[in-house]
Amino acid sequence: MKLKMIYGLGLVLAAATLNSPSGAGAESVALDGLIEPYLIVKVGSAVPGILNTVEADRGDLVRKGQVLAKLQSNVERAALELARARARMKGTIHSRRARLEYTKRRMERMEALFKKKVIPLEEIDESRTVREMAEKELEEALENMGLAELEHRRSVEMLKRMTISSPIAGVVMERFLAPGEYVEDQPILQIAQIDPLNVEVFAPVELLGSIKIGLIAKVQPMTPVGGAYSAKVKIVDRVVDAASATFGVRLEIPNPENRIAAGIRCKVIYPDKYGAVLLKGRADISCTAILVKGAHPLRPS
Repeated sequence: MKLKMIYGLGLVLAAATLNSPSGAGAESVALDGLIEPYLIVKVGSAVPGILNTVEADRGDLVRKGQVLAKLQSNVERAALELARARARMKGTIHSRRARLEYTKRRMERMEALFKKKVIPLEEIDESRTVREMAEKELEEALENMGLAELEHRRSVEMLKRMTISSPIAGVVMERFLAPGEYVEDQPILQIAQIDPLNVEVFAPVELLGSIKIGLIAKVQPMTPVGGAYSAKVKIVDRVVDAASATFGVRLEIPNPENRIAAGIRCKVIYPDKYGAVLLKGRADISCTAILVKGAHPLRPS
């Protein structure tokens, strides 16, 4: 809030150039801003453990899905091998199936003898029961095989959790842990997505309702970056900060070649063709605002 009040004071002072000769006839609106990452992510581990490797360091560019770190996983690998071996064991199924085939043939012989009244009812009943038991044993063996396959899949997923991958493409801002350290609920790395970038602006309340989503502005990063880039308004706050009499605006700029560094202050200039709308016909007003966070550099204009 204190930061907003300071920025708000700057807005009030800048907007106080009413009826000034230098402001007469002005049609464009200039806002000061700060270019920031589109997204900042603190990457941690889904499971606690000891870090085996950390494969990225501060300043490294990383791709989405790139392996960043691995935990010690000897126990999990052994469990995976055991589960894989169980999932491949087909001996019990073959044995149960062979027994079932035998009981079927035996029952057919017993049925033929029973029809000829050579054997009593008790023997044919026993034969039928043996066949049913063999069928159930084969069914149980197939169910156990299904459980073994599920256990194997579970072990595979558990081993995957020992490898930490990047959820976004960006640049590593900070590395918090090193190999050999224990990780549980703390981050390992902090990554910033810098394509696109965000530009946050605190605009004076006089412009409320004039700056709309989709409006195009020019962003001019300060030295040493320089240049001019097109930016599109993505967010316009609907709540005004009473203390500073400002409201937030976010613009977005693509940065495919990472030419624009985040954290650079910039000028956000709305073209003349929008100036008359933004200033609502008051050509004697010129205002400057501080852009605070979140911007995306678009292609140079």
